[in-house]
Amino acid sequence: MTVLVLGSINMDLVVKTPRLPKAGETLIGHEFFSAFGGKGANQAVAIARLGVPVDFIGQVGGDDFGQTLSIALTAAGVGTQGLGVNPDVNSGVASIVVSATGENTIACAAGANATVGAAELAYLAAQLPTAQWLLMDLGIPLGVIQAAIAQANAAQVPVLLDPAPVIESIPADLWPGVTVLTPNEVEAGQLVGFPVTDATTAAEAATIIQGWGVKTVLITLGAQGVWCATPDEAILVPPYPATVVDTVAAGDAFNGAFIAAQVAGKSIPEAVRWGTVAGALAVGKAGAQPSLPSQAAMIAQLANG
Repeated sequence: MTVLVLGSINMDLVVKTPRLPKAGETLIGHEFFSAFGGKGANQAVAIARLGVPVDFIGQVGGDDFGQTLSIALTAAGVGTQGLGVNPDVNSGVASIVVSATGENTIACAAGANATVGAAELAYLAAQLPTAQWLLMDLGIPLGVIQAAIAQANAAQVPVLLDPAPVIESIPADLWPGVTVLTPNEVEAGQLVGFPVTDATTAAEAATIIQGWGVKTVLITLGAQGVWCATPDEAILVPPYPATVVDTVAAGDAFNGAFIAAQVAGKSIPEAVRWGTVAGALAVGKAGAQPSLPSQAAMIAQLANG
């Protein structure tokens, strides 16, 4: 049994600066590095590092970035038979600015992520009979996401959707097919149309989203923890202590650990706890995939309570 991830894959180009630049401002940074990223690929690597078999389904371009990204996934232990190559476009690229406090801004050029389509859906359909979960993000075409949810529902495979980047005009009939939705506070606010800043507003947002048909809503609130709303209960799961270096991929680490815990048979609140630990470990290191915690690191932290 495997976990399937259908989503985006990017090369991250990161500049570290004293603070985030203002609109129209040129700000001199003090460090540059590149790292493997993309929400889908990050989550696949996060799951693989926790010892769970995982296949990534998506597309890269026919450029050097594409080849490098593919090699990196394989090296991380992620299955890549579902990773296609589109020679006519560039691979996905994310331009990331990270401040001294770990905050970030991200601009993406979708590239090959925007051409994910029929071939990837066909591969997905063939793998679903032996899958335990399907994870997706909104970095690939909406029509593909809708079709994949329908396929997973028909195969009775639960779906985790990370609604990033939030897009306009998400059809109402998409939501009932989603088992778990994992927005951060900004994304939750974009979805419901009002700011989500604390447990009270997160509870309001989760209730609205569950009213659309989503079974479980997990709203990550950074240092305030995670609002966990299941069909049976709604609780605030406290954060795990963290020293913030870079918040890039914290949500991906959370999703990966949540799924690993679910595969291990943990309850949703316990799986959320795993997610908070993984997120705390991830923000303590720079970069997306380089920051994702290993199984040994997770075991050590969980043992410490």
